[in-house]
Amino acid sequence: MRRKIGTVPIFLLLFASGAHAYIETPALAAEVRAGKLPPVDKRLPQKPLVVPLGDAGTSPGRHGGTLNTLAGRSRDTRLFAIYGYARLVGYDRSLHIVPDILESLEVEEGRSFTLHLRRGHRWSDGHAFTAEDFRYYWEDVANNRDLSPSGPPRDLLVEGEPPQFQVLDETTVRYTWSKPNPHFLPRMAGASPLFIFRPAHYLKPFHKKYSARIQQADAAGTRTRRWAAVHNRMDNMYEGDNPDLPTLQPWHNTTHMPADRFVAVRNPYFHRVDERGRQLPYIDRFVLSIADPKLIPAKAGAGDADLQARDLNFNNYTFLKQGEKQNGYRTLLWRPGRGSHVALFPNLNVNDPGWRALLRDVRFRRALSLAIDRSLVNQVLYFGLAIEANNTVLEQSPLYLPEYRTAWARYDRKSANQLLDEIGLKRGRDGIRKLPDGRPLEVIVETAGESTEQTDVLELIRETWREVGIKLYSKPSQREAFRNRIFAGETVMSIWWGLENGLPTADTSPDEFAPTSQLQLQW
Repeated sequence: MRRKIGTVPIFLLLFASGAHAYIETPALAAEVRAGKLPPVDKRLPQKPLVVPLGDAGTSPGRHGGTLNTLAGRSRDTRLFAIYGYARLVGYDRSLHIVPDILESLEVEEGRSFTLHLRRGHRWSDGHAFTAEDFRYYWEDVANNRDLSPSGPPRDLLVEGEPPQFQVLDETTVRYTWSKPNPHFLPRMAGASPLFIFRPAHYLKPFHKKYSARIQQADAAGTRTRRWAAVHNRMDNMYEGDNPDLPTLQPWHNTTHMPADRFVAVRNPYFHRVDERGRQLPYIDRFVLSIADPKLIPAKAGAGDADLQARDLNFNNYTFLKQGEKQNGYRTLLWRPGRGSHVALFPNLNVNDPGWRALLRDVRFRRALSLAIDRSLVNQVLYFGLAIEANNTVLEQSPLYLPEYRTAWARYDRKSANQLLDEIGLKRGRDGIRKLPDGRPLEVIVETAGESTEQTDVLELIRETWREVGIKLYSKPSQREAFRNRIFAGETVMSIWWGLENGLPTADTSPDEFAPTSQLQLQW
């Protein structure tokens, strides 16, 4: 079956947009007059993406201004790519995958993907964005043993098979597998996307295949640094920490590491416009200031940020609400995309054979869930504003079923005790049950040590688990040690955010929803 992915409203708007000229961005007007930049109609692709900003309760904006935000670590320069969300394909409001950087694409039987680029589209430095950028990545990066020792990323493999890659013309490429690849489009649309292209014109001077300087240094034995290490340092499309690397995102970082303030400026060649012909983004500069994560709520409340989401937690809600009137901001409860704000993950492959057998018994896991008083947690920690439910897909997902949200999620101490008795977990004199091998049933829940909120949740769960004969201990550590212990099978149970993607569609990889690899904390 062959399908062509596009959107009728986009093409209708594109047709209409030809009736008027595009509107020049005021911040770039001086450079255009000086001849340093082409006019806006020469900077845009022949068919830019028209974003109907007058839909869904929004309204068209105006050009200008600086967006200030805060982050707790320098590596958060990736926010330029996350918030910009320019992808080959992306999700619309209905969670359908639609073209974004691409003009269109054709999919045959889920295994052949023909990608059509926008003619005239350019990188942020003005160089043409073409099929050569895809060829360079596939042949010279993904399949170069020095740059990619493990070969192409796993999302480009179907049962170990790489695709057949073809350049059909300057703006068309095709990827073909012998079997369907359901992960290909969703991975390219993700927050941390699969980048299957690179700015070839920028990276070739760092590549041994194209650089006479590197080849001569190799021959003379004078090269002091591995060329692959330099290339990889220059080439990080997601991190946004190399200001010399051209981008297709709406903003382009201009600040070199190390720094505590990163300034990204508008990409003059960005491919989107609004319905009035104004090139996006509206905002001229995106400034990311690095601060102690513990101070970010206070700094945001004092007016140091225009828009802040990073490093704010629900336990900051009361403080921020109290400062709204005095400091002139609004505190919004943003709908998360995760399956749950907090979740427990029993490690089904823990090294301890006694615990492994028990955790794999679904009756035990159900008993643990029934012994959690979610209403108590909600009232004490979340002021009754949370939804008491399972860690599952959200109702906005087409895969959502109401029974997923409520299964074994009620507080029912009697049923929990019945299940534990049925398993044969007898109580000792102190009321604590025992494992089949005689050890006390003491669950150690490990945390990354980053959230007092998670610790508070565990304190409330500790009380109700004690009533059914289970002792709970929390063990904080650092994030890297936390994950390494889980993956090594040393952890019995951990606490973390819920499903990373609570809005799956039929095209979403099932990997996260079952313990199939170390990508899941319950593995």
